Amino acid sequence: MRALMDFFSTDYGLMSAAVIAFSAGMIVFYTRFFLRNIREDAAKAAARGER
Repeated sequence: MRALMDFFSTDYGLMSAAVIAFSAGMIVFYTRFFLRNIREDAAKAAARGER
């Protein structure tokens, strides 16, 4: 429980939480970005008759 208190009450703990949240946000953004572009490219290739 002490580690959790330190994590949310110290400056280095809060900065770590911010970095973790930012990294998780980047994972979500890039996953959605890549999947959307893969779908769009596949649709364009299918329209051109490519594999």
